Amino acid sequence: MATNASLLHIEDLVLHFRTTKGMVQAVDGVTFDLGYKEAVVVLGESGCGKSSLAKAVLRLLPRNIGTYKGKVLLGGSDTMTLTDEEYRQKIRWVKMSMVPQAAMNSLNPVLKVGDQVAEPMMIHLGVDKAAAIEQAKKMFGLVGVPLDFVNRYAFELSGGMRQRVAIAMALVTAPSLIVLDEPTSALDVLTQANIMNVLKRIKNELEVSFILITHDISTSSELADRVAVMYAGQIVETSDALRFFDAPLHPYSQKLMASVPRLRAEREPDFIVGQPPSLLDPPKGCRFAARCPFRFEKCEQEPPVFVKEGRQVKCWLYN
Repeated sequence: MATNASLLHIEDLVLHFRTTKGMVQAVDGVTFDLGYKEAVVVLGESGCGKSSLAKAVLRLLPRNIGTYKGKVLLGGSDTMTLTDEEYRQKIRWVKMSMVPQAAMNSLNPVLKVGDQVAEPMMIHLGVDKAAAIEQAKKMFGLVGVPLDFVNRYAFELSGGMRQRVAIAMALVTAPSLIVLDEPTSALDVLTQANIMNVLKRIKNELEVSFILITHDISTSSELADRVAVMYAGQIVETSDALRFFDAPLHPYSQKLMASVPRLRAEREPDFIVGQPPSLLDPPKGCRFAARCPFRFEKCEQEPPVFVKEGRQVKCWLYN
């Protein structure tokens, strides 16, 4: 259950999509907590359900929903009980906002970026345009965008500046939680480092919480307070960041960490044999069993459960 220290408590969250081939179990029974002024990094390969988890938390759902259920408690209140209109007015971009993966795809090319950053305040908080533009300028200063860029269009900005504008847009209504979906994936290494420095400063100065969704382990380690590892639609390990990056427990987490190049190590990066299972028909046992070097008979027969002593790991090796 959620604790008093939890800003966000997700319990048994399920999001399945209907397709012509069957039901895709993109998010399948996810449970984890996020504290106040905390950053949780969700790690995993492409296609494991990370972005679907973000959509489920923010209720940004496509039309082909098959199943959508569970608990999403924000500040102790279950947002799943709200109607879509109540959620739009009270939660999305008021208490929770999002930084999308590709900023150019989320910015309107025919509107000035300053107007786009100001718009959430005008719509959700009822602020007049002049005051909203002034707040947008403050956000531009916070994320390192020159103030004269307020009157520019998205196509006039570099990729890094567009990403900073997207962050400013997420911050402008002063939400308590921001979900970042691969915010640095389309950027060069130097720009990635600059964006992560911006996020660290925001976390400290504004006391906001983050869910950072990524497959970039090395970049995410700079921001993470805790780590949640996702595989085939499920969370398989949660841990504080210090212990996770030093010694991950789940075999999948160990393989992920072994795949990261290290500057001061002679060993070559490892790789994970095989590919993730189809989410149309996932295995009945452990979903990582077919690729796991430590698997035994029980792994393929029964789904593992979390060991809840200290760090949480969903693996029969620890049960």
